[in-house]
Amino acid sequence: MWFFMNQKSSDMLENMNIKRLLITLSIPATLGMMVNALYNLIDAFFVSKGAGQIALGALTLAFPVQIVITAVGIMIGIGSASVFSRAFGRKDYETMKTAVNTALRIDLLIAGLISIVGYIFLDELLVLFAASESNVEYAKDYLGVILLGLVPLSLTIVMNNLARAEGRPKIAMITMMIGAGLNIILDPIFIFDFGLGLGVKGAAMATVISQSIAFMYALFNALSPKSSLKIDVTNWLKIHLKTAKEILSIGLPTFVRNSIGAVLTIVILNLISFYSPGDSAIYTSIYGVINRIMAFIFMPGFGLVQGLAPIAGFSYGAKNYKRLTDSVIFATTLIMAYFAFGFIFIQLFAESIFTAFSEEGNDTAFFISYGARSFKIISYGFLLLGLQIMLSSLYQALGYPIRALIVATSRQFWLFLPIALVMTQLFALEGIWMTFAIADILAGLISFVMLRYELNIFKRKHREQVNQNSGLIMQV
Repeated sequence: MWFFMNQKSSDMLENMNIKRLLITLSIPATLGMMVNALYNLIDAFFVSKGAGQIALGALTLAFPVQIVITAVGIMIGIGSASVFSRAFGRKDYETMKTAVNTALRIDLLIAGLISIVGYIFLDELLVLFAASESNVEYAKDYLGVILLGLVPLSLTIVMNNLARAEGRPKIAMITMMIGAGLNIILDPIFIFDFGLGLGVKGAAMATVISQSIAFMYALFNALSPKSSLKIDVTNWLKIHLKTAKEILSIGLPTFVRNSIGAVLTIVILNLISFYSPGDSAIYTSIYGVINRIMAFIFMPGFGLVQGLAPIAGFSYGAKNYKRLTDSVIFATTLIMAYFAFGFIFIQLFAESIFTAFSEEGNDTAFFISYGARSFKIISYGFLLLGLQIMLSSLYQALGYPIRALIVATSRQFWLFLPIALVMTQLFALEGIWMTFAIADILAGLISFVMLRYELNIFKRKHREQVNQNSGLIMQV
């Protein structure tokens, strides 16, 4: 059974029409990730309606921890998927099995450690995250529970990446839909007075329960005879160090990018606290809404490049440079068109978005008007953002960790932080939102140059193959 499943997935990655294959692999990942991001939006919606706009700041202050644990899962998931996909292309089944089990074990170790340390130093973390008197108690209630569910969340991310790598993207999609769907159902029951009436803490409990059930579904399918993952549940302390090193080195750019996102969030929260006229809580909540909407908008882009990853990894491993080039060009065209649509959407509907997350109060009109204006400024960066996402993901899929690291850090570190320091000096709080757009545009321009360079290399290698094959035919 395992052989035939491998053969079917191998034939699909090698022979199916590129456009059809990319869409086939991307749609389940996109739908699953959008549903996953949607539950984050609904989570915030219910909190705003059940506890008010200031309580949204609690969810915002939990961002850095959630970003880091997600970064761990994605790092190990993408790294192991890259090793798995290239081994799949070579039909190296032993390496495939080793990659899967090593990935799950190191993720369990790292996520568990983060959970324990974070819970012990919760108060110190909230001081670091610039919590204000208005939202710090909400943040303690929320983050204190979220920390308990980091392990199943991270493991689920790893297993979803591996499910896509073996050609079963629907399993990953259903897993995310289970977690998101349950969270949407449980949120009002746990938050509002007609249910348990737990407020912000109830939102966190709903999230942890939902993610744990989603993990159990992913694990059940991975243990199925239909799966190529071949999980060994008997030797959880055994880690293949060479494979672990390869997984971590490939996934490191993603971890750095997302962890820098956590550092960036902390910097932004502190800048908001420093430059806010008065209590920073309302501005923290505005930033939180923008972050969640951006995450939702970004998901189809991320789903697209996740669909591209197994195609690129397999084609590169099989030295099929023509197929690799065609897939990258098509994916780039799609992602650029999509983010242009995202820009237009924000320009038209920013006010409506903030209205949906507001509750009647003295600061409601300001929350809507200032939030919408800030988001419109940020969205100008969407016009070139797709290039940076595409290039970074391509390098990861091909096993180029250093190149991926350069691209991954350009937008959120090398460019954002120095620009933010200058712009906030010139424009105070407004400078933060301007920095997002400027950094995304510059990162997109750099990525465009690098992507063209890589595509020219692939085309040259394809021409060399054609000339070599022509020479062999002439000799025959």
